[in-house]
Amino acid sequence: MGCVTLPRPHRHDLLIALAGFAVGVLLWSYGLYTTGDRVFDQRWAALVPLAAMAGAEALRRAAPRTALAVGTAALVGDQLTDGNLATVLMFTDIVYAAVVYGTPAQARRIPYTTALVTVATTVAFLVWWQNAIALLVGVITGMVSFLPAVTGSVVRNHREAAEAARLRAAQTALLAEMDRAQAVVAERARMARELHDMVANHLSAIAIHSTAALSLDDPGTTRQALTVIRENSVAGLAEMRRLIGLLRDSGAETEPAATASLAGLDALVAQARTNGAASGLRFALDDARRDGPGLPAPVELAAYRIVQEALTNALKHAAPGEVRVALARADGVLRVTVTSPYGERPGPRAPGSGAGLVGMRERVALLGGSLEAGPAAGDGDGDGNGAGRVWRVRAELPVDVSEEERA
Repeated sequence: MGCVTLPRPHRHDLLIALAGFAVGVLLWSYGLYTTGDRVFDQRWAALVPLAAMAGAEALRRAAPRTALAVGTAALVGDQLTDGNLATVLMFTDIVYAAVVYGTPAQARRIPYTTALVTVATTVAFLVWWQNAIALLVGVITGMVSFLPAVTGSVVRNHREAAEAARLRAAQTALLAEMDRAQAVVAERARMARELHDMVANHLSAIAIHSTAALSLDDPGTTRQALTVIRENSVAGLAEMRRLIGLLRDSGAETEPAATASLAGLDALVAQARTNGAASGLRFALDDARRDGPGLPAPVELAAYRIVQEALTNALKHAAPGEVRVALARADGVLRVTVTSPYGERPGPRAPGSGAGLVGMRERVALLGGSLEAGPAAGDGDGDGNGAGRVWRVRAELPVDVSEEERA
C-alpha cells in the first residue's frame, strides 16, 4: 500500500500560525470577545475554532485549498462561541493566501465566490432583521472575505506580470547572446576570407619562386626569383599591416579605408603576369564593362577577390599557357570568368588547402549569386598544353538596380 504524503508547512507559515494562536489566547485570557450571542456557553469553546484556524494558517502556502476549507469551517464555528478577533484576522489571511498561492482556476473563482457570499449575507440579514444594521454586517463580511480575495488577486497578477517580464528579459538576453555569437562567427569568417585573399597570392608567388631558386643553379634566375620574393614579401606585409590596423583602430568605421575594387584589376593582372612568367603563364584581361555605370561596393569587392583567388590558384596549379580574366554585365548580373590551362605542370608547385574555393563560394552566397569552378572544354592555349582543357571559374553576381543607379 502506498503511503500518503502530507503537505509540509512553510516555516514562515508556522511562525504566523503560532503568533496568531498566541494573540488569540491572550485576547481570550482578558475576556475580549467579538460576539455577544453564543450557542456554546463554555468559555473555553472559543479556543477550539482558534486552534483550528491556526492549523489552517500553517497550511496557507502548502495546501491553500485545504486551509481555506478548514478556515471557513473554523470561522463559522467561531460565530457559535464568544468569538475571537485573532480567528477572524487569520481567516482573512487564509483567503488572501488561497488566491495568491492556489491554482489559477481557484484564484479566479474565489473573488467571485466571496462577492456572492457578501451579497447573500447582506440580503439575508436585511430580510431577517429588516434593519440597517444588516448593511454593517454585509460590510464586515466583505472586509473579511471579499476584500482579502481582491487584494490577493491584484498581488498575484502583479507577480505573474513580473515573472512574464523576467522571462521575456531572459529570452531577449538569450537571443542577443545568440546574435552576438553569430555575428562573431560571421566576422571571423569574413576576416579569414579577407586575410586569405590578400596574402595567399603573395605567399604563393614566394613559394613558387623560392622553390625555383633552390632547384635551379643559375645566378640570374636566382636573383630574379629573389627579387620577386622580396616584392611579394613587402606587398604581403603591407596588406597584413593594413588589415591589422583596421582591426586595432576603434574608430575605423568613421574613417574612410581603402577597399579593393575592380579598378585595381589591371595592377592585379600585371602582378600575376610578373609572378607567373617563370612558369610559362601569360595573363590577359577582357573587361567588357569598363565604360558601364558603377557597381555597388560589395559586388566590386566580391568580384575583385574572386579574380584574385582564381589568379592565385592559376599561379599554383595551371599548366603553361594563357590565363584569361573576363568581365561582363547584362540583365542586372555581373559575370566574372577566369580560365586557365588545365593539365600537368612542370617545375615547382605551391601546395593548396582548398580554402580559396570555400571563400569564393561564401562571398557569392552572401550576394545571392552562383559560382561554378572545375575543368571544362576550351579552345586550347595555343601551345598544345592541356589538349584544349581549361580550369574555369565562373561567378554570377546580381546587381541591385537601385544601388546601381545610386552608384
